[in-house]
Amino acid sequence: MAHEKNHDYHILPPSVNPFLGALAALVMLTGAIQWMHGSGPYIFLAGFVGVLYVMYAWWSDVVDESHVGDHTPVVQIGLRYGFILFIMSEIMFFSAWFWSFFKHQLYPMYEYFGTEYLKPEYHHINPWELPLINTLLLLLSGCAATWAHHALAHEDNRNDLRTGLILAIVLGAIFTAFQIYEYNELITVDGWTFSGSITFANFFMATGFHGMHVLIGTIFLAVCLIRVTKGHFTSKNHVGFEAAAWYWHFVDVVWLFLFAAVYLWAG
Repeated sequence: MAHEKNHDYHILPPSVNPFLGALAALVMLTGAIQWMHGSGPYIFLAGFVGVLYVMYAWWSDVVDESHVGDHTPVVQIGLRYGFILFIMSEIMFFSAWFWSFFKHQLYPMYEYFGTEYLKPEYHHINPWELPLINTLLLLLSGCAATWAHHALAHEDNRNDLRTGLILAIVLGAIFTAFQIYEYNELITVDGWTFSGSITFANFFMATGFHGMHVLIGTIFLAVCLIRVTKGHFTSKNHVGFEAAAWYWHFVDVVWLFLFAAVYLWAG
């Protein structure tokens, strides 16, 4: 029949989500610029809410497509490739922070402070205290996510899947809480400021950007846990959970580089 599907690809129907996503991103960008010039955060927040809505609506459509059988093995390969490319783009972000960090550590430039040029002050944090604890937390969280993935893909054991996800989420949340505590101590006790020195700016940008990824990854895993409780995912079709696990392992690896460079080597 002419209307029957005779291929393994998924032809997407027309959707308003791409247009709404672009519009919300434009509003958020415009609002961010206005906020930086003292006009308040309201336009930015309106755009941010719009972006969140588009994310929810668009990904809900993707989940529905999976349930009706549109995610054939060929489509799943495309989804995996797309997420791999996304992670590669994230690697480029962190490459910029590491480039700036190593450049100013190896070839420091004198900075102008009021009336004279001074050599930039270097940050120093004992890596064997809270940073080491955070490293262990993330590594254990990655192990829990791997356990959950193995339970689903190889054993179809939903109890272990659920337990592993809960452990990964809890450990990720504790990491975020400890990083907030660390920032509070550095700012209120040690007097660190983002504009105090390029080395402080590099520290806050690199670790803070990673902390944002930990928060996003924790939410990613939490969404997977909600889907597990609703009976989603099978041992043959769990691209959404695979993406969350890959993202979480990427966050782990980046932190290992941060711990080795920013906390150990720079110290």
